[in-house]
Amino acid sequence: MLRVVVADDAVLLREGLIRLLTENGHQVVAAVGDGPALVRAIEEHRPDVSVVDVRMPPSHTDEGLRAAVEARRRVPRSPVLVLSQYVEVSYADDLLADRAGAVGYLLKDRVAAIGEFLDALHRVATGGTVLDPEVVAQLLVRRRRDDPLRELTPREREVLALMAEGRSNTNIARTLVVSDGAVEKHVRNIFTKLMLPPDDEQHRRVLAVLTYLSSTR
Repeated sequence: MLRVVVADDAVLLREGLIRLLTENGHQVVAAVGDGPALVRAIEEHRPDVSVVDVRMPPSHTDEGLRAAVEARRRVPRSPVLVLSQYVEVSYADDLLADRAGAVGYLLKDRVAAIGEFLDALHRVATGGTVLDPEVVAQLLVRRRRDDPLRELTPREREVLALMAEGRSNTNIARTLVVSDGAVEKHVRNIFTKLMLPPDDEQHRRVLAVLTYLSSTR
């Protein structure tokens, strides 16, 4: 069971998320409709994960995102899964800026795929980084000329793109129809070619994803 804070000003969506989470065995410890209330809820409840709409009052632009970033400043590493109607690559940059992991950015359409949504929620709650495939796709078409990924093979780039979606090595192996050992070898090569020194495995994965995002802007 996860303890969850839900932040969305749209009452129907907020209530829908509450019902979805509770029916799947999770506890919603707070449900709020604006940024300041989100920050207070995270400080008070220290949830396992928060589900946050990017656009909230008063301007309905990026208040939810900014509140999530502020909450993570006050409660370091507080897991946050942000939902957005549209792809905004800069939002992914903002979420990943502190390099702490435990963040996700999904399009709202993914909520309809309940299994995928709940899987993403668990991955973020356990410290993973989850990016919507549409975000990754848009990043790919904005690759800069000065590409720090230029030393990577096509297969290593595929593996890194799937890492950017927050997938585990086992999931990557299943997606690419290769062995777990092959994926582990690709991941080690990625770390070496991106000059990421030996460190905590999760931390290096986050740094690799950040490099990937920077190279595809």
